[in-house]
Amino acid sequence: MSEVRVRLPDGLVLEMSEGCTVHDVALAIGPGLAKAAVVGEVDGKTLELSSVVSDGSSVKILTDRDLESLNVLRHSAAHVLATAVREVRPDASIGFGPAIEDGFYYDFGVSEPFTPEDLELFEQKMNQVVKEDYRFVRQVVTKEEARELFSDDDLKLERLEEFTGEEVITVYYNGPFLDLCKGPHISSTGILKHFKLLSAAGAYWRGDENRQMLQRIYGTAFFSKNQLRAHLDNLEEAKKRDHRILGRELDLFSTDSRVGAGLILWHPKGAIVRNEIERFEQDLLTKHGYEQVFTPHVMNERIFEISGHLENFKECMFGPIEVEGSYYRPKPMNCPGHIAIYQSKQRSYRDLPIRMAEFGTCYRYERSGVLHGMLRVRGFTQDDAHIFCTPEQVEQEI
Repeated sequence: MSEVRVRLPDGLVLEMSEGCTVHDVALAIGPGLAKAAVVGEVDGKTLELSSVVSDGSSVKILTDRDLESLNVLRHSAAHVLATAVREVRPDASIGFGPAIEDGFYYDFGVSEPFTPEDLELFEQKMNQVVKEDYRFVRQVVTKEEARELFSDDDLKLERLEEFTGEEVITVYYNGPFLDLCKGPHISSTGILKHFKLLSAAGAYWRGDENRQMLQRIYGTAFFSKNQLRAHLDNLEEAKKRDHRILGRELDLFSTDSRVGAGLILWHPKGAIVRNEIERFEQDLLTKHGYEQVFTPHVMNERIFEISGHLENFKECMFGPIEVEGSYYRPKPMNCPGHIAIYQSKQRSYRDLPIRMAEFGTCYRYERSGVLHGMLRVRGFTQDDAHIFCTPEQVEQEI
């Protein structure tokens, strides 16, 4: 039988049988590593343990200590969630379920919003799926085969039409559930032992508010019970420190539907806090040689055409407002105004570097579904600074 040579992170080269998998490489290194292995990194790409390794590949075995392994676990947890939801609600349309920071989510098309009781039931079903220890099985299919497999699921069919002829289309089976997915995944559902469903919320399909409203279920997963418990405890502590709750309890700020969503009203006590923060930052800026400037809240949109903002960020801008035949927009950022100040007179290289700073109020169109307290808003004051310097001065300025 032919052999393949596999290079390990320490430079050691293993000679393996042709057709060997990532798991075979882990086993060749040692049975302890093979038992702890979650996925492998082959030539910089994360692959499943069942993936075949080609000659000359560089292979690193990833265990539960590696962040990428946790991302794979969470992505697989999303599939387990979808398996459970489909068993309880066979009428549910299936969207997509990626791993995200601190957890995962999956989007479903259903007629009624999910309730806390639904989440409890889904979690129970997930435990059953875990107990069954279904293997994650990858299969390459043609576009036509995929259409056949997902003929009853409009969301998947829409995604399929975006695949080009050159892309490899893969599906994954875990027990009764089938999903359109690029992977990778853990070896089997039985590895997922420590997880929790956290909440459900509405989410537009593909993030487009003109599209169907889906139900997004959020959850998290870890490799150990202690890690999960610590994370859930941290979430509880974070709730107590939620700035939206503190803002109301301490009379710092509020919002009002008559004013508009995502627009903050600072109360007197909040203004004191804000002024102290600005004073602290202004002292730092002055110490480092920045001069304060002010620019208008509304500018002629021509300047945003010149800067490129209108072309690249138009969907995030308000307006336009027609004034005497010209069009104006609330500024989404301060950069064009600072550049206009710099260009307002002739400069010499001896003047450089010039450091400008502004507490500039900006306005950006954010979809209502992503607005969140003071973290995602439509009007905000940005501590913004720009440095105008020669190429030779860049390193010292950084």
